Amino acid sequence: MENMNLNKHISGQFNAELDDIRNRVLAMGGLVERQLEQALDALGNLDAELAQKVIDGDHSVNGMEVSIDEECTRIIAKRQPAASDLRLIIAISKTIADLERIGDACVKIAAAALDKRLKNQQPLLVSIEHMGRHATRILHSTLDALARMDAEVAVELHKEDSKLDSEYEGIIRQLMTYMMEDPRSIPEVLDVLWAARAVERVGDRCQNICEYIIYYVKGKDVRHTSYEEMKQI
Repeated sequence: MENMNLNKHISGQFNAELDDIRNRVLAMGGLVERQLEQALDALGNLDAELAQKVIDGDHSVNGMEVSIDEECTRIIAKRQPAASDLRLIIAISKTIADLERIGDACVKIAAAALDKRLKNQQPLLVSIEHMGRHATRILHSTLDALARMDAEVAVELHKEDSKLDSEYEGIIRQLMTYMMEDPRSIPEVLDVLWAARAVERVGDRCQNICEYIIYYVKGKDVRHTSYEEMKQI
C-alpha cells in the first residue's frame, strides 16, 4: 500500500513538472510574439527607442531557453520518461530552440530600424510590415496549436510558410528593381533585405514547431514530408 501511495506521489510530481515546462515554453512563446510585434512596429515607424528595447529584451528570451532546456535535461535524467512523455520533452526542447531563433530574427528586424537612411525607403518598409504581420499571425496560431497540442491545425499551418515565402520573393524582386534603378540606394536596400530575410525565417521556425506538435501527437517524424502525406498520418 505504501508503494502504491509512493508511486502516485511520484507520478503526481512528474505530471506537475511536465505541466510546468509546458507553461514555461508558452510564456517564452508569448514573449517572443511581443518581441516580433514590437520589432515590426519599430521598423515601420523607424522608432529607435522601441528598436533598442527589442534588442535589449533578447537576453530574456535567451535566458528562458537556457532555463527550460536545463529543466528538460533534469527531467530526462531523473524521471527517464518514455513514450508520449519523452516525445513531449523532446518537442519542447526543440521548440524553445526555434523560439530563441525567432527572437534572434526580431533583433535583426529591430536593428534595421536603427538605420536612419531607411527614411527614404518607406514603400519597401510597408511591404516588410505587411509580410511581418502575416508572420505574426502564423506565430500566434502556431503557439495556440502548441498550447492545445492540436496536430490537425499544425498540419494546416505548416503549409502557410509557402505563402510567406512567396511574399518574400516578391519583396526581393522589388528590392532588385530599386537597386538597379538607383545604385546609390544599395546600402539601405540591403538593410531592408536582411530584415525581410529575418521575417521569412520566422515562418520557417513556425513550420518547425508545427512538425514538433505533429511528432508529439502522432509519434511520427514529419520532416521532409509533403502536406498530403502529413494529412494521412
